[in-house]
Amino acid sequence: MDILWQYQFRIILLGDSTVGKSSLLKRFTDGIYSDVADPTVGVDFYARSLDIEPGVKIKLQLWDTAGQERFRSITTSYYRNSVGGLLVFDLTNRKTFDHVREWHKEVSEHILPHHMVYILIGHKSDLNKDRKVTRDEAEQLAAELGIRYVETSAKCNSNVDRAFELLTRDIYELMKMGEIVTRDGWDGVKSGLTAKVLYPADDEEELATASAEKGCHC
Repeated sequence: MDILWQYQFRIILLGDSTVGKSSLLKRFTDGIYSDVADPTVGVDFYARSLDIEPGVKIKLQLWDTAGQERFRSITTSYYRNSVGGLLVFDLTNRKTFDHVREWHKEVSEHILPHHMVYILIGHKSDLNKDRKVTRDEAEQLAAELGIRYVETSAKCNSNVDRAFELLTRDIYELMKMGEIVTRDGWDGVKSGLTAKVLYPADDEEELATASAEKGCHC
């Protein structure tokens, strides 16, 4: 049987309750949106695959975490086994933005000595009249954290795919650079049976040169 993916990335969504994490995931994985959403209890699971480049399909294992404090002991167990994280806040709720640093600090400290690849998401961009956080503020925070920033709307399907694709590409590029590798006992990144052999850029150049010289019969 053919393997349907070359790599699997486990990605976790982080942020306060009601910022729209579940809505983002349902839009991304199922292409649907509902104004009525039940609060996540503990952790929910979603999945979707992306063709990141010719011949390379990435399966995303997506974990939707509850934002309420009483579920924190459940969700923290998923931090260490994730390679990527979407830090989500509600553009119409200032407190959710103010809590982003806390989420980033909690997760980053919990997974030491390892690191997670993050992207900052300002959600509900369709409610522009009710905005409480400016783009400049959000971009400044993202710059301070050293991560990307994207504004999304699950309702209008704005930038949802782009947010997940950017994070996936960032993780994949770090794999190609050798900064992220698979590890025994870690589920953040898994290789399929048809995994592509990734070489750092310098090694790729040396291999190309060696291949060219080998084929030359001048």
